[in-house]
Amino acid sequence: CTVIITRMATKDLHKPISILFCNLAFSDLFTSFSGFWISMLFITNPDITIFGSKDMLAPYALYTVSILSTIYNLVSIGIERYLAVAKSMRTRFRVSRNHSIAVVLINWVLAFFLGCLPLMGWNCLRMEKNLSVLYSPFCVNYLIFIAIPNVVVAFIIPLFTYLRIIIILRKRKLRMKACGQATGTYKSAEMQVARTSIFIWLLALISYAPFFAGVVFDATNHQCPIDLYPGVYIFRNCTAMLITMNCLGNPIIYTLKAKTLGAKLKALK
Repeated sequence: CTVIITRMATKDLHKPISILFCNLAFSDLFTSFSGFWISMLFITNPDITIFGSKDMLAPYALYTVSILSTIYNLVSIGIERYLAVAKSMRTRFRVSRNHSIAVVLINWVLAFFLGCLPLMGWNCLRMEKNLSVLYSPFCVNYLIFIAIPNVVVAFIIPLFTYLRIIIILRKRKLRMKACGQATGTYKSAEMQVARTSIFIWLLALISYAPFFAGVVFDATNHQCPIDLYPGVYIFRNCTAMLITMNCLGNPIIYTLKAKTLGAKLKALK
């Protein structure tokens, strides 16, 4: 909330990348809210989080929407950074505020559509076959449909864009050195934000990889939920804690790395 308020209250932070970072903060806030909802249900009635219930459908759907939104934001930030760094070589296209706003809207529409499919009927409330053990009443085939494509999108595309950014910056540095220009103080704004985005990507990799592993286990498991208690549910809770740590880590990373935001945050303190 502090990051969101700071970015919205500061006019010179209303740049395309700032809009995407602010939207990432909204996604983190959304994830924290849905995680808190699930935690309250676990405290008041632990059995429904283990054996599944209709009451868990909406919280899990909201949780899915927030995770998907975070993933799409990370991909959008990576693509925007690549276009921002490469624009000096290709000046035909430049990301504007309208482009960023359009991307934000598309991300949320896609996240809500895919995340709310269980609320539209793709769930296993009335059948025991294909029922998820970790995230009942979700169906295993729905979790596979959501997890595998989005994991590929979340990790492969940003990795490619960040590697391209590093290659472009390295070539630019070598070109400057060949022309006899000083390269000791060559630390552009693009490099700074690119480094910040890489940290966020690594944090997302650490945070979401166990969740994906849980989905794979869910798809290959044939044991009764009671036989898996309590170990597998402790693992599920740990994956939720890692996702929450990702929500805490994202604003810390890009608040500390972005000097302009850090200065404005101190000014508003």
